[in-house]
Amino acid sequence: MDFDIYREIDRQYSIKREKTENEIRMKKRRLEENLPKYYELEQKKNEVAIEYTKELLTKNGIDKEIAEENMRIKVKKIQEEIDKVLMEAGYNKNYLEPEYECSICKDTGRIITSSGEKYCKCFIQKVIDRTYKQYNMLKLNEENFNTFDIGYYSDKVSKEKYKSEVSPRDNINKIKKIAEKFCNNIDNKDQKNLLFVGNTGTGKTFLSNCIAYELINKGYTVIYQTAPILMDMAMEAKYNFDRKSENRIKYENIFNVDLLIIDDLGTETLNNNRFTELFNIINTRLLKNKKTIISTNLMLNELSQEYDERVMSRLIGNYIICKFIGDDIRFKKKKITD
Repeated sequence: MDFDIYREIDRQYSIKREKTENEIRMKKRRLEENLPKYYELEQKKNEVAIEYTKELLTKNGIDKEIAEENMRIKVKKIQEEIDKVLMEAGYNKNYLEPEYECSICKDTGRIITSSGEKYCKCFIQKVIDRTYKQYNMLKLNEENFNTFDIGYYSDKVSKEKYKSEVSPRDNINKIKKIAEKFCNNIDNKDQKNLLFVGNTGTGKTFLSNCIAYELINKGYTVIYQTAPILMDMAMEAKYNFDRKSENRIKYENIFNVDLLIIDDLGTETLNNNRFTELFNIINTRLLKNKKTIISTNLMLNELSQEYDERVMSRLIGNYIICKFIGDDIRFKKKKITD
């Protein structure tokens, strides 16, 4: 385990929490200065809490329960008055609620479970991004379902040009629905994996980013790598497995992460060891019901020439094959910005 990475991410969480706490303090200070009634009610609420806390120390049994309930009722009534004052002044009643990046751990990076404290998945994802150098993750705020624009796809049917009975726009709409269903059913053992095939620039990587963004926001962990980098990483970690614990963890994560996205399959250097390792990754994840998305510029017949029957049988039998068609979107975007 690379403790430097963990320490650095821990530090980032501390900075984030401190920033959030400072923002809340600043908001409270502004309210106290501009809304005397708010300040008065907050003081009253604190006094009630202190008064009842002292009283609770002298009671037990049913008397203590009654005192606790009385305190809850009083505090609730005062809080309702505070909410009313805020709303009348034009503030949302949640104005003073912290805005956490992760609602699960409240930006602590840790959660308490029945077996003790453990790292939250948001923390683990940050470690994965750093460990696997997932620079493409920086694009997720720009490339997600909210920014997915089907307007870049032609609504014209051209069997000669696109080798399809439907237009690129209708086709991408169908694939988008498949991708959204995949996000909603990732834990379902009957949900198949996804194989994106099609020419460069038709949206395979963009849609993979959409899925990654959606699932990370739902608390799932994602490794997203190009096939060449992933295979280099897997082989390096595998053959240095015993020497460095971080290599062992890095290798095991490939099999255990909630979603593995392998981009640009077919561009990696292949030999017998790499063939075997690729099959091992695909097959083991199937057995563990861990979902995988693979994208490639190769068609199925080209893939069958590159990979053996073991790999192809897993792809054809356990993946929904989504064929992307259309013109190179990158050129269209470039023309618009030029």
